Amino acid sequence: MAQYLEMKRDHPDALLFFRMGDFYELFFNDAIVAGQTLGITQTFRGQHNGQPIPMAGVPYHAAEGYLSRLIKAGHRVAVCEQTEDPAEAKKRGSKSVVRREIVRVVTPGTITEESLLEARSANCLASIGIAGGGREAALALADVSTGKFEVFNLAPAALEDVLSAVGPREVLVADSVMAHVDVSRATQGLTLTPRPDARADAKLGERLFKTAFGVSTLDGFGAFSRAELIACGLLFDYLALTQAGGQARLDPPVRSAPDAFLAIDPATRSSLEIEKSSRGQRQGSLVAAVDRTVTAAGARLLAFRLGRPSRDAAEIERRLDAVAFFLDASERREFARDALKRASDLERSRMRLSLRRGGPRDLAALTACLSVGEQICADLVGQDSPPAEIASACAALTLADKPKLAAFAQQVSAAFARELPVQARDGGFIAAGYDPALDETRSLKEDARGVIARLEAEYGTETGISGLRIKHNNVLGFFIEVNAKHGDVLMKPPLAGTFIHRQTMANAMRFSTTQLNELEAKISRADGEAQAREMDIFNRFIAEADALGPELALVADGLARLDVASGNAEWAAEASAVRPEIADTPVFDAEGARHPVVEAALRATGQGFTANDCRLDADGNVGPRLMLITG
Repeated sequence: MAQYLEMKRDHPDALLFFRMGDFYELFFNDAIVAGQTLGITQTFRGQHNGQPIPMAGVPYHAAEGYLSRLIKAGHRVAVCEQTEDPAEAKKRGSKSVVRREIVRVVTPGTITEESLLEARSANCLASIGIAGGGREAALALADVSTGKFEVFNLAPAALEDVLSAVGPREVLVADSVMAHVDVSRATQGLTLTPRPDARADAKLGERLFKTAFGVSTLDGFGAFSRAELIACGLLFDYLALTQAGGQARLDPPVRSAPDAFLAIDPATRSSLEIEKSSRGQRQGSLVAAVDRTVTAAGARLLAFRLGRPSRDAAEIERRLDAVAFFLDASERREFARDALKRASDLERSRMRLSLRRGGPRDLAALTACLSVGEQICADLVGQDSPPAEIASACAALTLADKPKLAAFAQQVSAAFARELPVQARDGGFIAAGYDPALDETRSLKEDARGVIARLEAEYGTETGISGLRIKHNNVLGFFIEVNAKHGDVLMKPPLAGTFIHRQTMANAMRFSTTQLNELEAKISRADGEAQAREMDIFNRFIAEADALGPELALVADGLARLDVASGNAEWAAEASAVRPEIADTPVFDAEGARHPVVEAALRATGQGFTANDCRLDADGNVGPRLMLITG
């Protein structure tokens, strides 16, 4: 219990998942909270200060499901793992405690596991930096699950609109600025994580920033204000804390300005029901009405664009050109969408691998996406003068000028078997014939199993027991099992000199032999060597994926942009939508305008939508400056 209390002291504000064998155990108040939240049984174990200690536990193999429920309930969870085998601990003495370490702290803004994330929604962590006596502000945003990193330099009063647009899952704020009027208003209703004032320091932020990107100067990223460095420092410091000293590999920062997108205050945003309806659900929102994307990354990009409408007319025209490119050719659109359906979530697979939480399926997902990108581009690039948005996406996807990326995809495809386990530790994911050393080790293991089969036949003949079988379990390893009535025969001379009694069951008896034990050791060594070899290959591929991170990020972005463009074209075809004309004049002129959400709801009930005209003109020439609609 002393070890548990020591770990808990370091993470007093988190529930502590304390690994004990096949379970994560929680004690004291953590057990009570977990019991109430998860509906699991609370028991007691030992005493502390004369009082029974509450205890609750969840199975190790099912931990992600319980973590998901705790995170959704607003809790943070520190995960403490055993870092040595109990047998190793016993070598230090019979009362030695198994070594354990906090391997990560799971929080709403730092989760990366597929089962804990909403596939079609971003999972953003935000941090607020305040400087200049409260007159300067900055916002650092990171989606740890995808690697996206964004920095805003803004006025404190603008925090509310930007945070409303982003919808972060967790916000980091230094203790001393929690009461700042703009910070307090901007973070109302959000999950706040207070951080010590000592961590909100510009110099510390600059040092952590440099460390995160392995640079000696930030000049390559541009000039940063004190508030920006404070916000970035809080972010990087927290990531190091939650990753137990590790560091999430974020993409280079995107420098954003609040005036780059249309400012929408929280009340208006709620009324518009852009991503969620008034009931807090996706159904009934604008996103749900128009989303025809077929990939998770495409859905996230569409939600990003709708939530932060661009004010750049040229950018809007480029996006509309891309939609028109697919709208004008249904076969082209269908081909692209069918291919995109085979693309996995490259962004999140890449980050799980980077954090060493991914498995063989994540690596396979990278190569699948590279293959899909090549197929789509081969079709699209052959078209006459594709628009800039399409050409740009294809430039990121084609492997013709990316030899390292092409070689990586070829190597992984050649190395992996058809059926892949979720975790690398489960083994068996490297295909036969790829690695001679691994094939040799596997051959030794298979040969040993063949010897065991022959040994079973020999023992059956030697003893005259036709029902003698050699079996295996995790407790005894390999053993010889015979019917109980034959057990006495093996325990008497001359067979007793060969067969060693291990266990007596109700209807059977179990034995081992020196020869069988030696074969088991040989198989165990072969298993260990095969697993180690597979892990060497797996880790080599992960290192290559890390080095190719920037190129893989561009591939993910290219696929998402094509998905959004083709998906919007699909919706436009369904809805008979018309391309708007973007004018420099302050005029809004809509003829036969329809509300996509209302129209979709009416269509679902068999009703039609009555289109309406609307003309507004700031100069009052073609319409009124203002229309007040009541009711």
